[in-house]
Amino acid sequence: MKLKQLESLLGDLQQFSNPKLELEQYPTGPHIASRLLYTAENSFGDVSNKVVADFGCGCGTLGAAAALLGAEQVLAFDIDTESLELASENAEELELDINFVQCDIRNLVWRGQIVDTVVMNPPFGTRKKGADMDFLYVALKVASQAVYSLHKTSTRDHVRRAALRDLNASSAEVLCELRFDVPQLYKFHKKKEVNIAVDLWRFVPKRNQGKDL
Repeated sequence: MKLKQLESLLGDLQQFSNPKLELEQYPTGPHIASRLLYTAENSFGDVSNKVVADFGCGCGTLGAAAALLGAEQVLAFDIDTESLELASENAEELELDINFVQCDIRNLVWRGQIVDTVVMNPPFGTRKKGADMDFLYVALKVASQAVYSLHKTSTRDHVRRAALRDLNASSAEVLCELRFDVPQLYKFHKKKEVNIAVDLWRFVPKRNQGKDL
């Protein structure tokens, strides 16, 4: 599947109608989502015929992209019931087979099958400091092959240092810098849209996991 076709399919997905500020629910736009998964597949072979987990799946955009690119199985996790319902509807609309699980990623106890690749757009930690690192900590324990994640460009040095020193990553590479479009979703938003600079990271865990957390 070509990049433009993938972005077009993702652009038809439903987005949050009543996002929750405390969960930092911002939709992962089709532009960023398509490039994240397309890069993971075409540059590294981390999607097709792999078990892919979408952490904090929200509307299910990243998980849908993984399924469209030929993932063997997609597992999508979120703490929010309404998000999972919306993500499930989006998957049905595209006739995709995705397994949805309700849980708090930070409390995830993994005793299931080996996950090859984790993809995620974690909370940036604006409302709850360190939330993005909490997600990355668990992702690097679950993934056997790679973790793809979005983080604010302003936190680049901190993310690299923490990943390599504290979170069991053997490598932490910024693949590209992207513009994350944040629409006017909440009352405190004064502008119709704001662009935030974000890094697309690829992390590799130090060793294959497949064990209990």
